[in-house]
Amino acid sequence: MFDGPFTSETDAAERLARVRLARSPRIGPVTFQEALQHFGSVRRACRELPPKIPVAAEDDLAREDRALARIGGRFLVLGDSDYPAALAALPDAPPVLSAIGDTGLLARPMLAIVGAREASLAGRRFAADLAATLGRAGFVIVSGLARGIDTAAHEAALPTGTVAVLAGGIDQIYPRQNEGLYRAIAGRGLLLAESPFGTPPIARSFPRRNRIVSGLSAGVIVIEAAAQSGSLITAQRALDQGREVFVVPGSPMDPRYAGSNNLIRQGAILARDANDIMGVFGKPQAACQPIEKSREAPRDSTTAKVLRALGSVPTAVDELVRRCQVSAATVAEVLTALELEGRLERHRGNSVSLI
Repeated sequence: MFDGPFTSETDAAERLARVRLARSPRIGPVTFQEALQHFGSVRRACRELPPKIPVAAEDDLAREDRALARIGGRFLVLGDSDYPAALAALPDAPPVLSAIGDTGLLARPMLAIVGAREASLAGRRFAADLAATLGRAGFVIVSGLARGIDTAAHEAALPTGTVAVLAGGIDQIYPRQNEGLYRAIAGRGLLLAESPFGTPPIARSFPRRNRIVSGLSAGVIVIEAAAQSGSLITAQRALDQGREVFVVPGSPMDPRYAGSNNLIRQGAILARDANDIMGVFGKPQAACQPIEKSREAPRDSTTAKVLRALGSVPTAVDELVRRCQVSAATVAEVLTALELEGRLERHRGNSVSLI
C-alpha cells in the first residue's frame, strides 16, 4: 500500500514512517526535518519520540490511502524519486503531498503565475496569453486554482502542462465554481495538496499553499496584486526561497496594481511580455512567439476620439461624452463596437477602460 519508488523493504518502512510523522498533529515541516536530521531516519524518530508527541496511527493512514486511491490519487513522499528537487531543497518542504495526475510534470521547468481573484478582463487575458506562450516554450505553469488570474493561467496552460496546488485536502474543490477546471487538471495536469484528505481550506492554509507554489517554480509572475493581496505573500516567499519575481506593471491610479507596482520599486523584474521572462531563464525547448500587441487602427475620427480619451483606468461614460463632444448615442455605439472587438472592459458605475 505504501510502497513507492523506494526499492528495499527497509525503504518502504521508512516511507511509511515519513507519512505517519508528517500526519502527526504536533509535527510541522520544519520539525519533521529536524527530527530526520537528529535521528538519522524517520523510522527511528517514530520509535524514540517522547510519548507527549503522538505519531499518527497506521490504520488512519491506511484509511486516507484508500480514500486517496478511490479518486485516482497517491502519496508523494519526500525521498520519492518523483518528489520535485526544488521543493525538497527547502527547509520547510512538505514531507508528504497528495497527488492526482501526471507527476512527470514535476521534472520539467516550472513558472508560477499568480494574481488577483477579482481580476480585470485585461489581466485575465494577459495571464492566459502569458501562460500559453510560456507553456509552448516548455514551461509548466503552476498556480493555486483560485478565481481570476489563477484560473486564466491554468486554463491556458492545460494543453502544455499545469500544476494546481490546493489549500485544503486534495478532495476539497475550492472555489466550487472551478470544479470543471479541477477535473480537467486531474485528467491532463497535476493536482497537489499538503493537507490531509478531507481537510477543508481555512485562512492559514493559503500562505502554506503559496510557499509550495513558489517553491516548485524557478520564478513567480505577479499580475494585478492590490496592496493587501495574497499574491504578495507568494512573491515574498519566492524571494525568501531565492526565486525570481516578475511583475506585470499597471497604472499607478489603479488600486489593483498598488502591490504589484510596489514590488517593482523593491527590485522585482518588470515583465511586459513572455520575452522579458525568457530573457532571464531562456527557452527550455521550442522557441516562443512574442505576445502580439498590435491593435487595429481606428475606423473613423469618432472612434479615434474615444480611444484617445480612454486608457487602462476606468473612465465614466458621461465624462467620455463631455471630452469627445459628441452625442451620448454616438459614444455608446463606439463603445459597443470596441467591446465586441474585445478591446473594452466595463466596470461598475457606468465606467469603461481599454484592454
